[in-house]
Amino acid sequence: MEQLAINGGKPVRESKLFYGHQYIDEADVEAVSKVLVSDYLTCGPKITELEQKLCEITGAKYAVAVSNGTAALHVACMAAGIGAGDEVITTPITFAASANCALYCGAKPVFADINPKTYNIDPTKVKENITDATKAVVAVDFTGQAVELDELLSICHERGILLIEDGAHSIGTKYKGKGVGSIADMTTFSFHPVKTVTGGEGGAILTNSEELYEKLLLYRAHGITRKESLMEHESDGPWYYEMLDLGYNYRITDIQAALLLSQLDKLPMFSERRKEIVKKYDEAFRQMPELFVQEEIPESDTTRHLYILRIRPEKLNIDRAGFFAAMNAENICCNVHYIPVYYMPHYEHLGYKRGLCPEAEKLYSEEMSLPLYYSLTEEDVDDVIHAVKKIVDAYRK
Repeated sequence: MEQLAINGGKPVRESKLFYGHQYIDEADVEAVSKVLVSDYLTCGPKITELEQKLCEITGAKYAVAVSNGTAALHVACMAAGIGAGDEVITTPITFAASANCALYCGAKPVFADINPKTYNIDPTKVKENITDATKAVVAVDFTGQAVELDELLSICHERGILLIEDGAHSIGTKYKGKGVGSIADMTTFSFHPVKTVTGGEGGAILTNSEELYEKLLLYRAHGITRKESLMEHESDGPWYYEMLDLGYNYRITDIQAALLLSQLDKLPMFSERRKEIVKKYDEAFRQMPELFVQEEIPESDTTRHLYILRIRPEKLNIDRAGFFAAMNAENICCNVHYIPVYYMPHYEHLGYKRGLCPEAEKLYSEEMSLPLYYSLTEEDVDDVIHAVKKIVDAYRK
């Protein structure tokens, strides 16, 4: 048996391998450079091009590009009319923004537990948490796998509730052959550097509703419009605009939009490579009964953003913290996605307590995210598998 690096043995690799990394090529650099010497650095034509391309890729009728994924969620909640006294159901296994967007609007986040096999929000738990105050469900495509959209839409629309799909992880994913972004009432994307495509930062909201689209445009840019059909007073001239509501400066720049346009050209290539890596991980880890491999629903053709390694503590003499440290010693840098949102002190101060979602809490205690990105080589992937097997072998009960 190999000696673990954490115990003085030789690591599986000499250099650190990180859990996520962007891929930038010459086409990306050229696209950004062209904008830098153009007339528009922001509020220009590249933003419109980006929105059109997102519609083409996903099949959605409308897209509104914004500064980041959190802004996308906030603007979506504003367009949904969420306010004080309302409730918004979401999952605890997500980045805080999926719940914070309700707080930004004065509403109360309500956490529904996850399916222990897929890690996505459980529709039956959503249904159990609906009250007369529920205004929307923010369902997160965790790791990139689409949520059970048909069932969630049915549950929501029966009660007059909007379904906001947090697709921060799922650009490129299809559900029953349709692109994520074209199915829910609104879908939000994030373009942070560890995501499948990046603008450095950036986000977008997609919808098929013209009414929601007009609201999204308004709230993205200070609540200001130049459309005479929306104005409450007669225009004074071509310079005239009106602030109709309290919005925010959530605009994306043409610099970011240009990078994203170039990145989206590579989305099929990125998606295919991620699927290859996931398949290789799955095949290796299914051979180890000490591990649990995330299940996927047949409806989701997934472009995976994260790969979750989940240990079975009852079969190992090591806990997640120990496994994490051992992986790091082998020069495989993992991460954990996510700490349940209501564990955060701010949420504790609001009265949320641990024990609320047992399946989510159990997942958190057993999982870590392995390296997954386009530029991983076959040797890199083999090193990750080698490190996992080495630790499992050392701590098998």
